[in-house]
Amino acid sequence: MPESATSAAPLSGGDFDALAKAYGTPAYVYDLTRTEQAYTDLAAALPEGSRIYFSLKANPHPALVRHLGGLGACPEVSSAGELDAVLAAGRPAGDVLYTGPGKTSAELDRALSAGVRVLSAESFADLERIGAAAERHGVDVDCLLRVNAPDAAGGSGLRMTGTSSQFGFDYDRLVEGWPAFRPPARVTVRGFHFFPLTNARDETTLLGEMAQSVRCAAELSRRLGIPLELLDLGGGFAAPYAGPGTRPRYPALRAGLERVLDEHLPDTDRRPVLAFESGRYLVADCGTLLTTVVDVKESKGRMYAVLDAGINALGGLSATGRVLPADIGPDVTGMSGPERTADLVGPLCTPLDRLARRVRLDGLAPGDVLRVPNTGAYGLTASLLGFLSRPVAAEVVTVAGHVVEASRLTLVRTTEGEIQP
Repeated sequence: MPESATSAAPLSGGDFDALAKAYGTPAYVYDLTRTEQAYTDLAAALPEGSRIYFSLKANPHPALVRHLGGLGACPEVSSAGELDAVLAAGRPAGDVLYTGPGKTSAELDRALSAGVRVLSAESFADLERIGAAAERHGVDVDCLLRVNAPDAAGGSGLRMTGTSSQFGFDYDRLVEGWPAFRPPARVTVRGFHFFPLTNARDETTLLGEMAQSVRCAAELSRRLGIPLELLDLGGGFAAPYAGPGTRPRYPALRAGLERVLDEHLPDTDRRPVLAFESGRYLVADCGTLLTTVVDVKESKGRMYAVLDAGINALGGLSATGRVLPADIGPDVTGMSGPERTADLVGPLCTPLDRLARRVRLDGLAPGDVLRVPNTGAYGLTASLLGFLSRPVAAEVVTVAGHVVEASRLTLVRTTEGEIQP
C-alpha cells in the first residue's frame, strides 16, 4: 500500500465553530494550504518535467483553479461551464486541455473563441467536429487521441478502459480506421490520451495501469506513424472521501515509470512530454463540510439525526447508485447530549436522502455542528443542487486559518429566446 502523506495542519475545532457561526451551515471550507501540500506531494511522485492537469470535475471553484494554477497545474475541462470557471480564475485558455465524449459544435466554438488550442478527441467524428470548428475560426489546434486500450492491467477503482465504453477510440478500431482517415487540415495529432481508472487502490495497481498505457502508446505511434510528442497517462491517484483518512504517497511511482519509459521509449531525445490528470488527490483533503443537526428522533427502534445538509449538498454522485457515501465519520462540536448511534439523513423529502448509516457519535443533539472531512472533491457540484430548491451551501476559502474568500452558488432561471405567438 502507498505510504500516508504528511498533510498540513488542519483547521482547529474552534476555527470551524467560528466559520459555522459566521457563514451558517451547510458550508464547505476549503483550506488552500492543504491543496498546496497535495500538489507538492504529487509532483514529487512523478517523473521530473511532468505536466499536471487539474480536473475541474472534482471541484470547479475558481479559487482552487487559481491557486493550483499558480503552483503549476494546468486546467482540464469537459464543459463550457468548467471553461468559464478557468477564465473566472484568471487562467489563460491556452493552458487548457479540453476533453470529453460529447463536445458539441457550439461548445467547440466557445472553446476556440476563448483561446483553447489543445483537445482530446474521442472518435473520428469528434476529430472531424474539432476540425470543422478550427476551420470556422481560422485557427490551428493540437489533438490527443483518447484510446480505450484493449486490456486492463488491474481490477480496482472505477474502470474507464479495457471494456465497452463511450470514452475514446477502441484500440482495434483506431488501428483499422486510421490509415484510411484523413485528419482535418487545421488539426495536428500530437499524441495519445489514456485514463484507465480512477481512485486506484494501491501503488502497484496504479503503476501497472500507467505502464500498460505507455506500452500501448509506443505501439500505436509505431503502427500509425503518429509522432508521440505529448502522452497523457490520466490519473487514478487516490484520496479518502467524506470520511477519516489521509492521502497516500507514491514513493516508488517515479522510478517505476522511468523504468517503463526506458524500456518502451528509450530515445530520451524524442521522449514525449508526460501529462497526468488529478482531481480528487489535489483537492479532496482540503475540504470540510460543516452541517448542523436539526433534529434527533427515533422511529421503530432506529435513531435518525436530521441534518441541514443532504444529498443536495453532499451527493457524491449517489443518485446514480454508483457511489454511496456510506462511510462518513464526522467530528462533532458541542457534545450536549447522550451518546448516540444514528443514521445521518438530510432535510429533503425523499428516503434516498441518507448520508450514512449507524454512525456512532457522542453527545449528539440538535444544534450540534458536524464536520465531514475529505469533501473537497466530488462534494458540492457532484450533488443534487436543484432538488427541493433549497439554498446552496456556502463555500469558504481559507489559507492558514484565515478566510480569503466566501461565496455561494445560486440557481437562476433565465429566459431563452423569444416566445413566438
